Amino acid sequence: MRYGTIVIGGGQAGLAMGYYLKQSNESFLILDKGQELGEVWKDRYDSLQLFTPRMYSSLPGLILEGKQHGFPSKDEIADYLKRYAEAFALPVALNTQVLSVTRNEMGFCVETTKGIFYALKVVVATGPFQTKRIPAFASSLSEDVLQLHSSEYKNPGQLKQGNVLVVGGGNSGAQIAVELSELRETYLAISKKPSYFPLTISGKSVFWWLDKLGILKVRNTSIIGNLIQKKGDPLFGSELKNAIRNLSVTLKGRVVNGKDEQIIFDDSTTLEVNNIIWATGFQQKYDWIQVDGVFDQQDKIIHNRGISPVKGLYFLGLPWQSRRGSSLLQGVGYDAKYIIEHMKTTTM
Repeated sequence: MRYGTIVIGGGQAGLAMGYYLKQSNESFLILDKGQELGEVWKDRYDSLQLFTPRMYSSLPGLILEGKQHGFPSKDEIADYLKRYAEAFALPVALNTQVLSVTRNEMGFCVETTKGIFYALKVVVATGPFQTKRIPAFASSLSEDVLQLHSSEYKNPGQLKQGNVLVVGGGNSGAQIAVELSELRETYLAISKKPSYFPLTISGKSVFWWLDKLGILKVRNTSIIGNLIQKKGDPLFGSELKNAIRNLSVTLKGRVVNGKDEQIIFDDSTTLEVNNIIWATGFQQKYDWIQVDGVFDQQDKIIHNRGISPVKGLYFLGLPWQSRRGSSLLQGVGYDAKYIIEHMKTTTM
């Protein structure tokens, strides 16, 4: 089948792109490998709560209902994405995994598990959460050590008896460590001292204040934007700080190796572990895009605000694509609008 545009990925980025494509009256189709919209959110750990409030968790054209300074749950977001696609009658093909994208003089050929689709333009909106990043030495650990990536962790009931080591100092790792510390001996391995940011100030979300200061809108190429990227995200809330102070969570340094039941840290100390949660994030993998000129020598995407050097090929939902929230609900609509405006002024 032939379309004007194929959007690969039915998460928040793909749906935001669909919203603007719908307004342009162009034929398009959104492909997603999941069984239902919002599946990625629904599959995250049970207690997951966003640290961005509802007022900054909406996509274009449809407000996320509820207390606007409050923080939505992951199931709330999953349901919202379904409702969003229904509200704008977005064409989505589920259970459709993309196997390859190639290009010829007629446009793009998108091969999937449900057949081949053709399009003049392709928007890759698969987001940053693609391939689990787990260190190679994890395979050297004993089978008696239960290992889960944070994307596989649901609740404490999955773990075996004994202690748990959470590896990774991001917000997911911090939330999981705090949750587990209520039930068992918990360690958190991080590479640098954590910095904390309050979730609310004077009854309003810290993101409301950051928005008023213009921080949420700083460009990725600006001096402030570069500083924020180098520093990385802080930990939002004080739960982990309190757990460390109460000795419920013990901080460890960066994990450098491991074998059998033993983990080795960068200060040469060791720890015998029973459970490990790898909150080590994801890496982007685009080996299925078989088009010349898309990647540099380090296999990184070449793009300017999501516009690739290959005519008709776009990316959406990348971290810091144009600003801090580009991979989040709060920012994908901004980047999607920029891409649709570029499409309108480009003849194929």
